[in-house]
Amino acid sequence: MTEHAPVTRKNAETTRGKPFEPGNSGRPKGSRNKATLALEALLDGEAEALTRKAIEMALDGDTTAMRLVMDRIMPPRKDRPVLFTLPKLETPADAVKAAAALVEAVASGDLTPSEADDLSRLVDRYVRAVETTDVLERLESLEAERLK
Repeated sequence: MTEHAPVTRKNAETTRGKPFEPGNSGRPKGSRNKATLALEALLDGEAEALTRKAIEMALDGDTTAMRLVMDRIMPPRKDRPVLFTLPKLETPADAVKAAAALVEAVASGDLTPSEADDLSRLVDRYVRAVETTDVLERLESLEAERLK
């Protein structure tokens, strides 16, 4: 086993505590906080009763309990499928048709501006991929001609 020389860091003087010794990576992945484990042990078996109480409080008009219950019943959506038919993309020139269709969909209210923005970024990535492939094919062709 080889010994590691101490590593000098730029901010060593201002760092609280001592850095880990070589070979000590710190807290193991997946390890859990003792307070969290203790809380889970206390709540074990009480989840149903607590849930019922929160629902009762929400039904009695407690807005905080109502928000808590609703967040559990139907959490906020982070993403959803977009029902929109994008014109077929085969060449970079087709991106113009796609962009026009996106603008029209936003104008008619079929797509939100943020949905159209996400889709336009997808179209842009497609165009970049096609252009990159085209450049690589041209380069390979030129190299093949040069080697003849």
